[in-house]
Amino acid sequence: MTSNDADAVLNADIQLLTGLLYETVERHDDASLVALMRDVERWASAAHTVASPDDERITRLLGAVDPRSTAKLARAFTVYFHLVNVAEQVHRLDESAVHGGASLAETLAAIRAADLDKDDLVRTIAEIEVRPVFTAHPTEATRRSVLTKIRQIADLLEKRADPRAQPGDRERVERRLAEVLERLWQTDELRTDRPRPIEEARSTLFYLEELADRVLPEVVDELAVGLRDLGVDLSPTAVPVRLGTWVGGDRDGNPLVTASVTEEAIRLQTDAALRLLRERLESLHVELSASTRVVAASDELLELIGTGPTEPYRAAVQRILDRLEATRARLVDDRRVPQSYAGVDELLADLHVIHRSLEANHGELTARGTFARFMRMVALVGFHLAVLDIREHSGHHHAALGQLYDRIGQEPAYGTLSSPERAELLADELAGPRPLLGPTTQLTGDPARTLETFHTVRRALDRDPGVIESYIVSMSEDVDDVLAAAVLARQAGLVDLQAGVARIGFVPLLETPSSLAIAGDFLDRLLSCEPYRELVRLRGDRQEVMLGYSDSAKLGGITVSRWGLHRAQRDLVEVARRHDVNLVMFHGRGGSVGRGGGPSHEAIVAQPAGTVSGCIKITEQGEVISDKYLVPALAHRNMELSLAATLRAATLRREAKGTSDVRRRWDDLMNVIAETSHEAYLGLVSDEAFPAYFRQSTPVDELADLNIGSRPARRGGGARLEDLRAIPWVFGWTQSRQLIPGWFGVGSGLAAAVAAGYGDQLDEAMRRWRFLRSFLSNVEMTLSKTDLGIGRRYVDQLVDPELRRFFDVITAEHDLTVRQLLAVTGKDALLSNEPVLQRTFAVRHGRLHALHELQISLLHRTRSGQSGDPELQRALLLTMNGIAAGLRNTG
Repeated sequence: MTSNDADAVLNADIQLLTGLLYETVERHDDASLVALMRDVERWASAAHTVASPDDERITRLLGAVDPRSTAKLARAFTVYFHLVNVAEQVHRLDESAVHGGASLAETLAAIRAADLDKDDLVRTIAEIEVRPVFTAHPTEATRRSVLTKIRQIADLLEKRADPRAQPGDRERVERRLAEVLERLWQTDELRTDRPRPIEEARSTLFYLEELADRVLPEVVDELAVGLRDLGVDLSPTAVPVRLGTWVGGDRDGNPLVTASVTEEAIRLQTDAALRLLRERLESLHVELSASTRVVAASDELLELIGTGPTEPYRAAVQRILDRLEATRARLVDDRRVPQSYAGVDELLADLHVIHRSLEANHGELTARGTFARFMRMVALVGFHLAVLDIREHSGHHHAALGQLYDRIGQEPAYGTLSSPERAELLADELAGPRPLLGPTTQLTGDPARTLETFHTVRRALDRDPGVIESYIVSMSEDVDDVLAAAVLARQAGLVDLQAGVARIGFVPLLETPSSLAIAGDFLDRLLSCEPYRELVRLRGDRQEVMLGYSDSAKLGGITVSRWGLHRAQRDLVEVARRHDVNLVMFHGRGGSVGRGGGPSHEAIVAQPAGTVSGCIKITEQGEVISDKYLVPALAHRNMELSLAATLRAATLRREAKGTSDVRRRWDDLMNVIAETSHEAYLGLVSDEAFPAYFRQSTPVDELADLNIGSRPARRGGGARLEDLRAIPWVFGWTQSRQLIPGWFGVGSGLAAAVAAGYGDQLDEAMRRWRFLRSFLSNVEMTLSKTDLGIGRRYVDQLVDPELRRFFDVITAEHDLTVRQLLAVTGKDALLSNEPVLQRTFAVRHGRLHALHELQISLLHRTRSGQSGDPELQRALLLTMNGIAAGLRNTG
């Protein structure tokens, strides 16, 4: 299908869905609402296109609309964006076919052409693991009740596009679409209450189950088939992809995530995993009908089942089903049943018996096909579906240790020690036999809750050894922050160096510009601490480090953040090599570019050479989850691309290209860009009046009422910029279309580099350095979503006159950034070589402008003393949902 054909099919679907939406609205309300919708769309489109006086006409029009009708308008536009989004998701596979991409097949072909050493290739592939980690970070503004119906629409659009469909089939699909749209219109988009963490866990299961059941086993099977052509056999229990989650384990800033929440989240995951395995086994029970009257079975298999039935494979599967049901009773119902599997390794051992018997007795195709796919599913999901990470703020560990040391009379007091002094004390504590907890020791307040977390982890691992691997220490600024968590884990029996026990690994989260700047030194000092190095040895010489994109960008600007992350990774890899440690990078990326977002596969390949050597973890947050994984075929494509990118990076990008002189020139170039960009960014956000401008020119203060997540928007309720979490920081700028977290300062940095004589190096780096191309590509995307014409409307209507000077600074930097970016890329307009993205924006502009005007009008009315009107408040929240859907991005 050509690009024009794909566009025509997509446009036909959008027109169909838009027409059905208008019919639905008219049936539920009246023709006057549809007429108002069309008027607003027409005037907003004209205002957006030519910056005409229709702006004022829209203001007068919307100011006269009653709150209830305003809410209906906002709902209609929001539903329109949902429909456009799902149509584009369904057709995105066609687009990728047209525009190409680093598919798994293309990557394997490149590996074949590279003629790599086979033994080395086998070792590398054995270490590959891509792990998307699903989080409950509150950027998904759309309720699951709405997402479920959107998924139904996606399924129906795929049926309508089936070339085998007859005219009658398409008519039937269109009737079904009208039915779903009716239910969608009757569903409230707004949550009445803030979701509880356990509800977030259930919502996450919606995606995890789909991926585990229908997507990941097939992706791995495609890899196995492709590798077979290279002469490499992938074990049926190899896990090159695995699911991860934070939901129910992320405590940082969320007091609602308690020990009982973690236990219930694990129980939900376990129940889902065992249900999926049972369903697949029941299918195998039907399929594996081989009879000993026709074909032999191995003695090993006959010994497993203990009798001599004529259909031994069915008997073996039934035995496994019985043991799996006993396992469910133990893990979910908390009942002790003797025949329960102690762990997934025991189940896999039974499956290997069947697999070997099939291969040895003319069942090779089944062994490598159906049965291998099931074994891969077992290895992938285990008994828990996804590996749960635990995260807590470093300050909580020190507070808990402060209470413990006070109780044993530690002198000088723990709270008075410097970071190096604490590190020395904690290293001795980690290595020694002394317990800090006695039989009657009781902690109080948050320290008690923090210590209970480690006991919860121990109980979970006692039940299922693979359910938790990593304990993440957020805001890790020095070695003592990691050692503190390890010492507390020792009190719960998770770590005992003298007994050779290290049941979990500890992960520093480096998320501020200052911590990223010393990343290599940090890890060097941590691994030079002999007790901690012993802990790492017990963990298979594997050390994980998490890199925080969101806070580093909020505090220092996007350029210094991305460059700091890039340099930090290079330093970390070098230190890990010196200490002979396998380094796992965990990238804490958000949905928006300002929080590290962008295409995952491109981000993986753009990592510094040598940093992707095996396992790579990447957070999946908020609306990105539904955008990438709601449609099964698209979920398959996204996972395939991420796996292909990791495979390419690990096999073909081990060493940096270019000489050290070339890399040094590029580093010098980026240092100039980052330094000047940082200065420009700080010059804007460090002004003491800037937080007031942010609150007035965006709906960030109203965000809390949207109930899109269980976690508070601010740390400790503070009003400073430092206290505001990165998500609402990006959310607010996105809603008002200023989007400064994704581009501000880049223009100043590029201009400074050119002025300093780095023009040739800049041109060279753009041709040869994937990092710079990827970074500026993401900046270009954000600039394309930025609309300062709309932003000015927010400022003119909502911001105190004395604060409007900030918008002048933003406008000047925006114009400079666009000019510099076009000069560097050689383009005449943003996204001039991206027709798919141009089309994506084109179908949204008019209605988005209308929603922005609605939001501005409602913010003005609520801030002018009408905030008590619940209909106005509802309408305002609906515009937030609508703009988020229209931009396919919140924070």
